[in-house]
Amino acid sequence: MRITALPLSVLLVATASAPDTVRIAPPYIDAPEMAARRATPHGTVHSFIMHSRDSRIFPGIRQLDNAVTQRRDAYGNRIAAPADEESEAAPYRREVLVYIPAGYRHGTEAPLLVVQDGRDYAVRVAAALDSLIAARRVPPIVAVMMQSGGGDAQGSERGLEYDTVSGRYAEFVEREVLPQVTALYAVRFTRNPALRAAMGGSSGASAAFAMAWFHPEWYGKVLSYSGTFVNQASPVDPSTPRGAWDFHARLIPDSPRKPIRMWMEVGSKDLHWQDPESTYHNWPMANDRMAAALKAKGYDYRYVVAENAAHVDGNVIAQTLPGALEWLWRYDTTGSTR
Repeated sequence: MRITALPLSVLLVATASAPDTVRIAPPYIDAPEMAARRATPHGTVHSFIMHSRDSRIFPGIRQLDNAVTQRRDAYGNRIAAPADEESEAAPYRREVLVYIPAGYRHGTEAPLLVVQDGRDYAVRVAAALDSLIAARRVPPIVAVMMQSGGGDAQGSERGLEYDTVSGRYAEFVEREVLPQVTALYAVRFTRNPALRAAMGGSSGASAAFAMAWFHPEWYGKVLSYSGTFVNQASPVDPSTPRGAWDFHARLIPDSPRKPIRMWMEVGSKDLHWQDPESTYHNWPMANDRMAAALKAKGYDYRYVVAENAAHVDGNVIAQTLPGALEWLWRYDTTGSTR
C-alpha cells in the first residue's frame, strides 16, 4: 500500500495517478465548497417520520441495562451476549431527511446517496452537493439521510441495523424507505448501481459497506468516515464471528472482486487506537486492514488517514467531503461516470 502525505488539493481532484492512500494533517480547514454562496442554486431539504409499527424488517428493539450488557473486556469494549439477554422489543420513530437538488424534474431518474445517521450530516451534505452540482462536478444527486432506530452498540436498534453483517439493512432501505420518498416527493431513483452510493460514519459506515457488499446490484459506491470495521455485531453470527472485522479478515480476501468503489477515512487517534489486535476493536487498525484487503483484490478505493484526528472528526469531514463525493462519482458534463 502506498502511503503519501499530500496537500488538500490532491484530495479534491480525481486523477488516475493519485496514490491509493494519503495522509492529511491539522489544521483542518473547511473546503471552499462548504461555504454557502448566494449565487449558487440551493436544493431543498424535506423530512418525514417512519414508525417501527410500519416496518416488517425492523419492528424495533432497545438495549437492556443489566449485568450481562454491562460486561466489558480489559479495554472497555462491550462483550456480545445472546439477543434475549441484551434486548427487548420496543417501538421507535426515525426521521428521514431528503435533499432534492435545485432544478430536479419530478419523476425523472436521479442518482442516489443514502446517508446513515442522516441528521448528523444533513447540513454538510446539502452544502457540498449544492456547490458540486452547480459546478457540474457531480450529477444532480438526491440524498436520503436517515436516522437509525435509536440507541447504540450491541443490543440496540442502531446496532442491529448498522453492525449486523448482512444485507438486511440494504433491503430495509430499498423496500421500505425509498418507496416512501418516491411517494411523498415524486422522486425516482436510478437503478444503475454506479450512480448509487451509501455513506456513513462509525457503525453507519460499516452499514454503508454492507449495503454495497451484499447488494452490489443496488449500490456501487461507499463513503466511509471512521468505519466500524471491528467486532461490534451482537448477537454473534457463526458465519461472521468477528462481526465487521471479518470484512477485511475473510470476506473481501476470499470473495471475487465486486463492482464497488470506496472512499474511506480514519483518524490516527480514532477509537481504541492503542488496543491490541486480539480485541478486534482497534479502529485505525481495522481501517488499515480494510484498505489493504481492498488493494490486494484490485478494488478502486481511496484511503485517507487524518493525523491526530478523533472518531468521525467533524473538521476532517468539512475539509474532505466535497472531494470525496467528486472522487466517488468522477462525473463529467455529459452525464457519464469515468
